[in-house]
Amino acid sequence: MKREIIQTLDGSTTIHLQEWDECYHSKHGAIQEAQHVFIKNGLSLFQNKQVSILEIGFGTGLNAFITFLEASKMNQFIDYVGVEAYPISAEEVVSMNYVDELNASNESAVFKKMHESNWEENIVLRDDFTLTKRKQFFEEIDDFEKFDLIYFDAFGYRVQPELWSTAIFKKMYNALKSNGVLVTYAARGVVKRSMIEVGFAVEKLAGPPGKREMFRATKK
Repeated sequence: MKREIIQTLDGSTTIHLQEWDECYHSKHGAIQEAQHVFIKNGLSLFQNKQVSILEIGFGTGLNAFITFLEASKMNQFIDYVGVEAYPISAEEVVSMNYVDELNASNESAVFKKMHESNWEENIVLRDDFTLTKRKQFFEEIDDFEKFDLIYFDAFGYRVQPELWSTAIFKKMYNALKSNGVLVTYAARGVVKRSMIEVGFAVEKLAGPPGKREMFRATKK
């Protein structure tokens, strides 16, 4: 499948899959989407706490890198697990301009290390941040009551509806601790019904730039 690097409306880059006309992040602003969906409506709920995070779709590493930058501001200790079946290439990593756009040149080595570190290995990026990347299909996830927060950032329902199924959300529900939270950019009715079916309480929230709504689901 042909891939190209494009610039989104907030100046940050993403990867565009031409055959699907699908991007790794919002064309309306990759960084803005990550900050709104995953930080503002997810990570910020856990200030001054130890937080275990599961990311569904590690991809470009943008969500992990922004979380790393925010963790010290929120006085958090983060244990971050990113799941990705198809890692991006080293050339694509170099083409991502997140370090510059986030004014984080002093942490450029961290972004590089996130991508160059071995898969299935827990690495310490800072005293308050550990990362494990798992090369794994989402349907293979079998964690049980391990995570406080899930960033659900799979490709959209339009191109991969199987990733938004009841079976997948059951795995997400099982992976969360009691009162754990899942946040996603999605806001389709069929997605909400699948979440509710497995036991989630679902909130509809204002979406990031270019998108009217998003979901936050809580395990009760």
